[in-house]
Amino acid sequence: MLEFLAVLFPLSNLWVRRDLMIVFFLLSAHSLLLTVTAQTTEALDTIRVDTDLVNLSVSVINRKAVSGASHLEQADFAVFDNGSPQQISFFASVDAAFDLVLLLDLSGSTSDKIGLIRKSAKRFVDAARPNDRIAILTFTSDIQVVSKLTTDHDALKKSIDDIEKPFGGTNFWDALRFVLEHIVGQSRIENRRSALVVMTDGVDNALPGVAGEGSTTSFEDLLQIVQRSDTIVLPIYLDTEKEKHELNTLKDAYALARQQLAMLADESGNVIYRARTVKDLEGVYQQVMRDLGTVYSIGYRPENLVREGSWRAVTVQLIGHSELAVRARHGYYAR
Repeated sequence: MLEFLAVLFPLSNLWVRRDLMIVFFLLSAHSLLLTVTAQTTEALDTIRVDTDLVNLSVSVINRKAVSGASHLEQADFAVFDNGSPQQISFFASVDAAFDLVLLLDLSGSTSDKIGLIRKSAKRFVDAARPNDRIAILTFTSDIQVVSKLTTDHDALKKSIDDIEKPFGGTNFWDALRFVLEHIVGQSRIENRRSALVVMTDGVDNALPGVAGEGSTTSFEDLLQIVQRSDTIVLPIYLDTEKEKHELNTLKDAYALARQQLAMLADESGNVIYRARTVKDLEGVYQQVMRDLGTVYSIGYRPENLVREGSWRAVTVQLIGHSELAVRARHGYYAR
């Protein structure tokens, strides 16, 4: 290349040659940078960007009253990692805003109740606080983003009106994984609390005895993703079993689906909410929002910084509040 420049521009055009040589070296450096970037993209994707902070979403329940617990402070909580007391380094009260994702299963028997689903989804938006950001997605065998995370609740309602009658099977596990890996990532970057509310019967087409291909994600893989996630997973079990004509053949699948939903909820320190019919969703959504109003966010850096990949049990206790109970995830893998 340099020889070509010398022939093209003789010594009399020395200044022109100098400028062209500078451009050549700049282009070469840029090309090298692009090559290095292309070679290291995969490696960069695998780098841990989080800190050593273990994040916990702790629900506080009043055993003696219908209303929630009174306002608590950081000093009211004690955290133990494998039985060892830890120093709390991050604390967010119930007043902190949430990023809420509403994931709606529109497959099977819910497909002909789209009007009721739209109405109940709007009630979910109404029950949220003004500073809560909300995203809404639907799924069958494919995933549809109705709205990305936004605080514009009026725009959300307009987007809900655009939800159409769906077609296809049920890839529940794939849909849940997509939200945890792609939608709430923005929440982690901005240090906002996040919760995933999923309305489903839980019957993925990948379950034994269920027709169709189903999710490519296995339930075991999904469970591990939930274990690693800081997002609260709140399953709402919509009972569609009685509306299935193949009741006898799908009975075992429904039983397994309910068991799996309970496992997903338990990993987040929660329980399953239940809706017998689509009409019941409005009341259930309101209950979910009330319960999220009793969630405290706690973070600590384990004294044991060795990441050997083992499971570490986590226990959260309240100090001097015998009338209150707490729910939180049971532990994490030290990776």
